[in-house]
Amino acid sequence: MHSLHTTPEVSESSTELLSRRDRLMNHPLYEAVNSVDALRRFMREHVFAVWDFMSLLKRLQQVVSCCSVPWFPSTEPALARFINEIVLGEESDEDGAGGYCSHFELYLMAMDEIGADTKPIRQFLEQLQRGTSIDVALAQTPILPSTRQFVCHTIQLASSGQPHEVAAAFFHGREDVIPEMFARLVESSSLVGVPIDRMVHYLKRHIEVDANDHGPLARKLVDRLCDGRVDRNDEANTAAIDAIDQRIALWDGLLVEIHASK
Repeated sequence: MHSLHTTPEVSESSTELLSRRDRLMNHPLYEAVNSVDALRRFMREHVFAVWDFMSLLKRLQQVVSCCSVPWFPSTEPALARFINEIVLGEESDEDGAGGYCSHFELYLMAMDEIGADTKPIRQFLEQLQRGTSIDVALAQTPILPSTRQFVCHTIQLASSGQPHEVAAAFFHGREDVIPEMFARLVESSSLVGVPIDRMVHYLKRHIEVDANDHGPLARKLVDRLCDGRVDRNDEANTAAIDAIDQRIALWDGLLVEIHASK
């Protein structure tokens, strides 16, 4: 699942990507999320990463399928199929209670269940709906600097990155690492001592669909968009490294916040 392009021209960036991935998987944050207060602080910031994930996904949907009027058939129907399957799950998945909702909304319900602060993300989205720019809205939202930087990087990439770069960040920075990251969080969060059914459902649902369905589809998307070109492979690996670095920085900021609160 984690195989990378290893031609001589890109072997160095591939090795660096694997090294960054290992660092992310062994980050001390997972073990630190072992109390109600720590989980609440984690969710208050992490929800922004849950939200901005959809901007990467929607950019990829625009690239490989038609999302405008008048409609035209996709020039890459296989890619359109890949991405639309992922959109279906992320935007309208089973909610664990007999209905359907986006994974973002599911996360908000999990936050409400445990009493995590949803005001920052809700106020941020309200500002965007009123027409405030993302940069201004982020600057006015009381979140950690590392969270703000993470979202800025995601939106910039989703807005102006090359398709293969966006796909690489989407796969390596999200779909490929989420199952392992969330499995570690499930283990830690079991120690908080209060009911967190919604949070566990969210985490386990991502572990299931990302490992078995979305991850492999996203891997195929990267391969198809790189099209065997060495330059695109190298650019894709660089974008993936940047995405993982941003995640590590997000975790670093959260770890400092959790330790400082004790």
